[in-house]
Amino acid sequence: MASRPLLAALAFAGFFCCVFPYDRPPARPSRFVPLSERLTSTSPQQVHISLVGNDKMRISWITEDNTPTTVRYGTSPGEYDFSVNGSTSFYHYMMYQSGALHDAVIGPLKPNTVYYYRCGSNSDPELSFKTAPAQFPVHFAIAGDLGQTDWTTSTLAHIAKSNYDVLLLPGDLSYADTEQQLWDSFGRLVEPLASQRPWMVTQGNHEVEEIPVLHSHPFTAYNARWIMPFEESGSDSNLYYSFEVSGVHVIMLGSYTDFGASSAQYNWLKVDLGKVDRKRTPWLVVLVHAPWYNSNTAHQGEYESVDMKDAMEKLLYGAHVDVVFAGHVHAYERFTRVYKEKANNCGPVYINIGDGGNREGLAKEYIDPQPKISAFREASFGHGELQVVNGTHALWSWHRNDDDEPVQADSTWLRSLVSDPSCKV
Repeated sequence: MASRPLLAALAFAGFFCCVFPYDRPPARPSRFVPLSERLTSTSPQQVHISLVGNDKMRISWITEDNTPTTVRYGTSPGEYDFSVNGSTSFYHYMMYQSGALHDAVIGPLKPNTVYYYRCGSNSDPELSFKTAPAQFPVHFAIAGDLGQTDWTTSTLAHIAKSNYDVLLLPGDLSYADTEQQLWDSFGRLVEPLASQRPWMVTQGNHEVEEIPVLHSHPFTAYNARWIMPFEESGSDSNLYYSFEVSGVHVIMLGSYTDFGASSAQYNWLKVDLGKVDRKRTPWLVVLVHAPWYNSNTAHQGEYESVDMKDAMEKLLYGAHVDVVFAGHVHAYERFTRVYKEKANNCGPVYINIGDGGNREGLAKEYIDPQPKISAFREASFGHGELQVVNGTHALWSWHRNDDDEPVQADSTWLRSLVSDPSCKV
């Protein structure tokens, strides 16, 4: 647990923010990250990594021309003891044809270890990543609705300084919205971070990209570019899956695919929750795009929020889920532990973190008065950090982007439900 001086400081910070309201900096324009002059048609770009099972990593990248999908890696710079060949794919979206999408899974890997790797030939740049620890403590960075504005770059810069192990993104990545070149731009924007630590994502409404008659296949770009370990968790869809890292079981749900009681996603979730071993993974975390609890006036009453909550809230409560993170609403809000609209000490803490920095701006209007179950809310860009200290306690903090400086505006200690004697797990 934190020391008394630290807890006192956190409490004072919360009081200060409530007494002195935040004067938000002005909006910032969208930006397009051009193709670097150093890159050739065979150079790897848009490199990002993601977890696969307990000890493997998926390396994904794109080249303009079709080149061999080979990753060489090792634990010393320039020395590669291992080599893996992967697969290459392409996709079409109306008149757009993607570059060559490369995908290779490497491992087994040691925990808490830096690996150096190359995608492609010897002339291509060497990159590195660090694997997560085998057990606690583990540090998650969390940001939703990123987009690619100057506020996004500020958010990413703050996240880069947080020394996180894994990034969780509850939907709305590039805001390409059918303009496929913006997927490429987004990939280049996030590569400096996403090539160094695993990014685990789920889809939002801006990933659907379905156009009646012209393009009837939703999630074409998302599914091709951001492959997650759905098969390893028994899922039949890249839109929902689960994974485990360092004593935490994480479930990524899909707001924009079927979720009713007879759906494949519902049945998969029920089975996945039944497999969770709280002795091995005492923390249970869920991410979804459209929030189930929200006191902002934006996105009230939407089907993806209301009906999905009606269908699945009982499952999450029965499994003693600790925290549910959501995006969609472009503001920050933290709720108390809740079940069926009422405070409940054995329900999940719901946190909305859709304030990554996208071009649509902030959702500034809240329902008045503030509901009792809403503990803290503010319409500002920023990111969150979940530092899971051990099997019983974790520190959650939200860091506001204040004139390009990350200001810790909200913070609270969480206790895992498995360690609460009043909640039988």
